[in-house]
Amino acid sequence: MLTVWGRKSSANVQKVMWLLGELGLAHTHIPAGGPYGQVNDAKFRAMNPNGLVPVIDDDGMILWESNAILRYLAARQASALWPSDARARAPIDQWMEWASTTFQPNMIGLFWSYWRTPKRERSADTIRVFEHKTAASLMLLESILATRPFVAADRFTLADIPNGVHLYRYHTMGISVPKLPHVEHWYARLTERPAYREHVMVSYEELRGRLTF
Repeated sequence: MLTVWGRKSSANVQKVMWLLGELGLAHTHIPAGGPYGQVNDAKFRAMNPNGLVPVIDDDGMILWESNAILRYLAARQASALWPSDARARAPIDQWMEWASTTFQPNMIGLFWSYWRTPKRERSADTIRVFEHKTAASLMLLESILATRPFVAADRFTLADIPNGVHLYRYHTMGISVPKLPHVEHWYARLTERPAYREHVMVSYEELRGRLTF
């Protein structure tokens, strides 16, 4: 049985859970990290010395780093979401890497400076910086989504997961959101997917004003 460790309010865990839903893969989920602890236990550190979630155990195959897990699961199932053809796969990988190096750091900076920082400790200047950086990332996506319905292709692929996972909290945590019609249409298409609604459109209230646990 495939086992996943991580808290459901973690965007990186949500990536994995969303893909499991898309693939219809049976699994066991064990809450870990944040208020659920475990990540500093010796048993967990033996799986991931970084002490971070998500971690999966697939019949003895231990793996961490969310995008590596996405690729592994898609390859395991020979899923068209990450095709075997190198030319078809390359743009998907490109946009997954962009999510990791550009969009996610901006979005996480915004989420931490606004949502996870206690209100009395927030820096308006820091929030503004990350609002602008996140908006710039989304404006780049806006130009791409003006040419096709999904990030890397004319269909849903693995590239939509590490990028699209952030849109729910971006649109719901109470910040100013720029008008980007193509991004909005893409987000609407994602919200029509049952696995997105189940695993991404979930409460993150436990993280409000919590810099540590």
